[in-house]
Amino acid sequence: MPLAKVESARFWRDSRFRDMECLSASFLTHEYAPHAHDTFSIGAIESGSQIATLSGRREETGPGDLYLIDPGVVHDGAPGGEGYRYRMIYPDTKLFIDILEDVTGKAFNATPSFAGALPRDPQLAKAFHIAHRTLESRAGALESDENMFSVLAAIFARYGSTIVLPIDTKERSAVARARDYLIENFEIDVGLEELAKVAGLSRAHLIRAFRREYHITPHAFLTDRRVLVARRLLREGHMPADVALQCGFADQAHFTRHFKSRTGVTPGQFRVG
Repeated sequence: MPLAKVESARFWRDSRFRDMECLSASFLTHEYAPHAHDTFSIGAIESGSQIATLSGRREETGPGDLYLIDPGVVHDGAPGGEGYRYRMIYPDTKLFIDILEDVTGKAFNATPSFAGALPRDPQLAKAFHIAHRTLESRAGALESDENMFSVLAAIFARYGSTIVLPIDTKERSAVARARDYLIENFEIDVGLEELAKVAGLSRAHLIRAFRREYHITPHAFLTDRRVLVARRLLREGHMPADVALQCGFADQAHFTRHFKSRTGVTPGQFRVG
């Protein structure tokens, strides 16, 4: 498929999969800021290439490569060469487990995860594109369910695993306190000194340890958290200007800039998708 000559993005929620968020987009210059999702991020590039950093590793991907990103994993993305066109879905953990249980006929009593975030698998990438186009075309329920259920089950069978929690340490607990504080107080203007006291670390130590643990700075994490809450409020029908205020952004322009840099679409597009 040839690259588009202009940037475009189509965002929608698919009611057949519990309003799962879906995206098809062509980007020539748009760069994603480091961010994370509270859902899985699963997709593939149709044409061109993207350069992405995931958990500190930087890789260039193109047609035939899959994106299999767990919830909470920080990543970014920028066009490689002349840009790229790609397709993504964002299933939450419960939906993913439901699909696995439906396909296998067995209870899945664990937390699904992916061991490798960017595997090369042209066959599964092609199957994913077909399933995604079926959703986008609003095809019949049986065809859509069958295609997407089958491809997600195949992806997990080949690349899936279960989450093993890391061993706790004093430093990990300290930065977790800072992270939780930002999550609970996302709407206020938290200062570095305030956050360092919560963690019980020096300011410099906090920034280093936080980035080492979460692959993102405290400020970037706070902005990302604000965008995650904004997504929920927009889905509920709140107006972008009100959401910007509720989520602690300086103004609507500031909100729109950060929102698009993490989702690829504007708050208005996301709200009506």
